[in-house]
Amino acid sequence: MAAKTLKQISRGIRSRAKSILKYAARFALKPTGFTIVRESRLIDYYLHEYESYEHYKSVQVFHNKRKLQNVWADRTTLALICDELVNEFPGQRLRGLCHGSRNGFEQRFMNEYAGFEVLGTDISETAREFENTVQWDFHDVNDQWVATFDFIYSNSLDQAWNPRAALVTWLNQLKSTGLLIIEHTEAHGPTGASEMDPFGVRPKVMPYILSEWFGWNISIRVLKSVKDNTGMDVWIYFVKKNVPDIG
Repeated sequence: MAAKTLKQISRGIRSRAKSILKYAARFALKPTGFTIVRESRLIDYYLHEYESYEHYKSVQVFHNKRKLQNVWADRTTLALICDELVNEFPGQRLRGLCHGSRNGFEQRFMNEYAGFEVLGTDISETAREFENTVQWDFHDVNDQWVATFDFIYSNSLDQAWNPRAALVTWLNQLKSTGLLIIEHTEAHGPTGASEMDPFGVRPKVMPYILSEWFGWNISIRVLKSVKDNTGMDVWIYFVKKNVPDIG
C-alpha cells in the first residue's frame, strides 16, 4: 500500500513539474510572439496503427460498450442534413444508411423528423439491441447494399482504421445520384486521434484529403454549423460521386 502511495506521489510531482516548466516556457516566450503547443496541433493528418485487425475490433467494441448511452450526433445538425436532403430529392421517400450509429439515435431522428427509411450499423454486437441497427464493420462490402441508398451519413470516420477503404465502401453503397454526408469537428482532428479514434484530420484539410484520394471521381460541398449539444463548430461534407464505381 505504501509503495503504491509513493508511486502516486512521484507521478503527481512529475506532472506538477511538467506543468510548471510549460508555464515558465510560455511566459518566457510570450514577448517573442512564440508559444508551446502539442505536436499533434501542428500536423494535418494522423492515423493510428494497430497490432492487428483483431486488436482494432476489440478496441472499438470495448469503447462502444463503455459509451453505449452517449450520443455525439445532435438534432440541429441532423435537421440541417435532413432539410438539405429533402431539397436535393424533393418528393422522394429516401433510403439512408448511418455508419457507426452506436445506439441508433441518428436513424431514429431522421426517420421521425423527415420520414426517411434509415438503417444504422455498428461493429459491436450491441447493435442488435437497437431498432433499425445491424452489426457490421463499415469497412466491409455488403453485396445487398451496393448502389442501394440515396444517402450515407456518418460522424464516425475517425473510428476507421483504413479511412480510404471505408469511404470507397460508402461511396459504392450510393445510388448514382446519392450523397455521402460526413460530419466533422475539431475533435475529429489529430489532437483527438488515439487508439480509440484512430483517424484524425483537421476539418479545413478534409476536402484536400478527399480530393487527393478520389480526384475528379467526386464533387464536394461544405456546410458549416454549430452543434447544439457541445457548442462545437461542425463541418458537414456533402460528397457526390461522378463515376458509377469508386475504386
